[in-house]
Amino acid sequence: MFTEKKKAAQPEFWIAADQVVSSANSGFFAKLEETLESFGFAAKVRALCAPAYNKSGVGRPGIDPVVYLKMIMVGFFEDLPSERAIAARCADSMSIRAFLKYELHESTPEHSSFTVIRQRLGLEIYERIFRLTLQALREHGLLRGKNLGIDSSVIEANASLRALVHRNTEEQYWDYVKRLAAESGIDPDDAAAVRKFDRHRPGKGSNQEWVNPYDPDAKIGRTKDGATDMIYKPEAVVDLDTGAIVQAQVHPGDQADHKEMATRVLEAQQNINQAAGEELDVLTVKTVTSDKGYYAVDELQALQQEDYPNSDRRPD
Repeated sequence: MFTEKKKAAQPEFWIAADQVVSSANSGFFAKLEETLESFGFAAKVRALCAPAYNKSGVGRPGIDPVVYLKMIMVGFFEDLPSERAIAARCADSMSIRAFLKYELHESTPEHSSFTVIRQRLGLEIYERIFRLTLQALREHGLLRGKNLGIDSSVIEANASLRALVHRNTEEQYWDYVKRLAAESGIDPDDAAAVRKFDRHRPGKGSNQEWVNPYDPDAKIGRTKDGATDMIYKPEAVVDLDTGAIVQAQVHPGDQADHKEMATRVLEAQQNINQAAGEELDVLTVKTVTSDKGYYAVDELQALQQEDYPNSDRRPD
């Protein structure tokens, strides 16, 4: 037998604190909190972020940067697709609320707060927090720094192809195409004919000619499914023995994978050295694995000059 669960006719107005259901202490985020506390994550992060906050006491207090970074961790570990999804998940889960140290009656930060905090902290603070995290990974045996892998992906930019303007004439894309069609003897009001003309027009969609004024850094390129869109290329360098990310950057969507590959590997090596407390020029990396898009003779030669072992071999 079972008892059908029905909604109460009228909820209790007051509930004793000892009657409130609490989340289990053995959950993933409870263990993550123990790990963060083991190396003083919260205190160190607040010290790093303090210069970015107003010390006069005037105005509304800002959101604790530790809470913000923990919410970012929630998004990473639960593979959430957006800041809005992260905020909704943090508001909904009791275990995550406990991880953020928010009581049931407190409102967790909204997704719009992410933009404010991100702009406040700045790149330098993010880099220092990243190195702090690498130090903690090394202390827990999760950073070896011997075998690295490098690869890039594609993400769609928050920009539309329809908003493209010509860099020289500042014309909208469709207005530009209709003008060219008219100059070629095609009726610009015949939409089908203009589309056919544009489809077979050589050199269209060039990043040297077109730019999105709302996101000038986004580039025209191919997405994972083969469609043309405005894109960026995020890239990560990973410790293959542990899965730890030791270097991450976002490149323009039209940049070749192999461009300055050696420099990015050396930057990853410096991050590893800083986490280990070593001199920046110490070489610990033994192998670097990539796909064929990263193969370039000049980049391999640059690694050879740093006396990297196996750098004369073609990447896997």
